[in-house]
Amino acid sequence: MPQSSLFGDTASPQDTMHEQIENLRNRIRRYDHAYYVDAEPLVEDREYDRVMEELTDLEKAHPELISPDSPTQRVGGEPLKEFRSVQHDTPMLSLQNTYSRDDMREFDRRVSELLEGKPYQYYCDLKYDGVAMSLRYTNGILTLATTRGDGITGDDVTQNIRTIPSVPLNVNDAALKVLNITPTPAKLPDFEVRGEVYMRSEDFLSINEEREAAGEKLYANPRNLTAGTLKLQDPREVVRRPLQMACYFLAFRGEERGEGTQFPIPNSQCKAMNFLREFGLPTTFGSRVCPTLDDVFAFIDEWETKREELGFGTDGVVVKVDSFAQQAELGEVGRFPRWAFAYKYEAKKAQTRLKSIVLQVGRTGVMTPVAELEPVLLAGSTISRATLHNADFITQVGVREGDMVIVEKGGDVIPKVSGFVEAERAVDSTPFSFPAACPCEHHQPLKRYEGEAAYYCEFAGCPWQRRGRLTHFCSRTAMDIEGLGEKIVDQLVEHGFLSSVEGIYRLHERRDELLTLERWAEKKVDNLLAAVEASKQKPFQRVLFALGIRFVGAETAKLLSDQFGSMERLLSASKEEFTAVYGIGERTATAIYTYFQDEQSRRIIAALAAAGLQMQSEGKALAGVITPIAGKTFVVTGTLPTMKRDEAKELIQRYGGKVSGSVSKKTDFVLAGEEAGSKLEKALELGVKVISETELRQMME
Repeated sequence: MPQSSLFGDTASPQDTMHEQIENLRNRIRRYDHAYYVDAEPLVEDREYDRVMEELTDLEKAHPELISPDSPTQRVGGEPLKEFRSVQHDTPMLSLQNTYSRDDMREFDRRVSELLEGKPYQYYCDLKYDGVAMSLRYTNGILTLATTRGDGITGDDVTQNIRTIPSVPLNVNDAALKVLNITPTPAKLPDFEVRGEVYMRSEDFLSINEEREAAGEKLYANPRNLTAGTLKLQDPREVVRRPLQMACYFLAFRGEERGEGTQFPIPNSQCKAMNFLREFGLPTTFGSRVCPTLDDVFAFIDEWETKREELGFGTDGVVVKVDSFAQQAELGEVGRFPRWAFAYKYEAKKAQTRLKSIVLQVGRTGVMTPVAELEPVLLAGSTISRATLHNADFITQVGVREGDMVIVEKGGDVIPKVSGFVEAERAVDSTPFSFPAACPCEHHQPLKRYEGEAAYYCEFAGCPWQRRGRLTHFCSRTAMDIEGLGEKIVDQLVEHGFLSSVEGIYRLHERRDELLTLERWAEKKVDNLLAAVEASKQKPFQRVLFALGIRFVGAETAKLLSDQFGSMERLLSASKEEFTAVYGIGERTATAIYTYFQDEQSRRIIAALAAAGLQMQSEGKALAGVITPIAGKTFVVTGTLPTMKRDEAKELIQRYGGKVSGSVSKKTDFVLAGEEAGSKLEKALELGVKVISETELRQMME
């Protein structure tokens, strides 16, 4: 019990610490809402990181005070084996779609007829091109997130939705204030929110740029990527893909629309959206009450042009009767509500001439055919080039050089050639043939691997690949060397200043020669050399990404940095160790292992290390320290008492050990927990030493 004093009860140290932690949590919630929902940051990133670090440290020191709604708990837990099925409180109905204004007039006529002449108005939302989602809040805390599924039941993806910064994990304080409820003894009623999970165009393009640089297949559009991301079973992978959410529905659970409760409930769509905004939830952008159908048409017309400026995909407008009472009166027919309709925009299309099909050689040797087009204005931007992906795509679409082609830019963000006008095809037109050799001056033969759509040039001396590797190395997402863009790289390669990436860090030796180049003054040279020097401080994971290893994008580079900790460990790792890393498949592991075993790659890495680049992940490896497990191979299996398996693997690697995914005669130790299974049996059969978590810790002391 708290001690009493002349000034009243004195809080215990535990109460004081709880209050301090809760104050930090509330600060971070305010910062998150301002940054992700209002787009008006309250503090600099450094201050945000400081507050988050202070909260993290306090929770580590007082684990009994950690709560699931804390901002530190957005990403956590082991990967799920499968998503459980959850039934929706009320079905998530589909909307009838139309591209016709006559259909909208018919919809309005039916509404007027069914409401028997009573006055009504509409509420209009932008129709986000995303994935429908239901959120349940219990006493103000996010407890469940479910996909639409078949409308009756959906998948529980709560762990993944928790990673979205704009979705608050706790709305209790704000909601109690909005609903005018006294916190004690009353509590916030449970409620459900529905909305659309989506991805911003710039984030989608950035992810695709990284995949293209890594020689990986590009994602088709933001919606498909969003849907696939929500089905990932490891939230640590989901958090690498920046998802957003826009909410458009609120209902209090247990009572239809909250009827019979003792607090002010919203009686219309407009008021419900105001509630959501006050609760701190992100809502749809640009929504508006439209008193008449003419106002609805004006809203549709306004956003048909303005939607190109939004930065996310919208494919139409959702029109709802605003009053909840009138929605209930109108009801549903089949699986469609009579009180809502979706007007969809036509995909933006244009026709232009396909002048030629040219081949681009990427840094990994991937040959990408590109359509060179006569410039055409489409969806607010001038399109003069569009990717044709690969030889199979060209055959499937059937386009040829000289064709009048159809170019689209709908919700896909990336312009694409979707067909051609057969009536305008020339009589002497011939199908496009993929060349047998690289179009560079060396004309080395191209190779196509079984099961892959792409052709590759595997000649290491290919100048196009060399320039691609240099440009990638200097790019913003890699070493971020300002002043070494594609044109400057071309100029330096042409004049013999650069032939491979290690030469970048010898440019300071040739400062006077750089000054002789056209349009190179002292300030330009000095700025470039300063940017080169600054790049030496980029973290290890950026160095790994910059190396341009096939199939290794920024996400995989971080995995390698986290799991192995240093370049020394990567150079000595086996293919099995790469395969054992969660998130790295057989094909990628082979490419990584092949790269690090290549003599030329090792020479480049040694030169970059000598130049002073970061070759170790901060805090991950104990470089230069000889430990009892250095060089030993471990297999981790079963459920450990206090550590997750990934934590145990990281600890082993940090102390110089190796981790494999399978038991063999070369295995030194099997770290086994409960329910170890077949790997433990194999270890006993082969006579491999089996240790416990306690024994592992003793070995490391």
